[in-house]
Amino acid sequence: MANVEKISVSMTPKQADLLRDAVQSGAYASASEVIREAMGDWTAKWETRKGDVDRLRQLWDEGKASGAAVPVDFDELRQEARQQPSAARKDDR
Repeated sequence: MANVEKISVSMTPKQADLLRDAVQSGAYASASEVIREAMGDWTAKWETRKGDVDRLRQLWDEGKASGAAVPVDFDELRQEARQQPSAARKDDR
């Protein structure tokens, strides 16, 4: 690998044992290969998480822009939500 950067990583003894076991078992050629695969998995998770945070920020901004908060009767809201599927089934007939 021509384009690599060496860095030092600290881990618990248990993590180090698992890493060495993965290499000794033949599942991986080197500790670096284990770390690169782990970074690939983490990168995918991180990208998803960043998208989730961006979406939450967007929803927060939309909520703030929608106006002042008003009291909500959650029992009434649930009742309306339960009636909507019934109304939709009646419309389909």
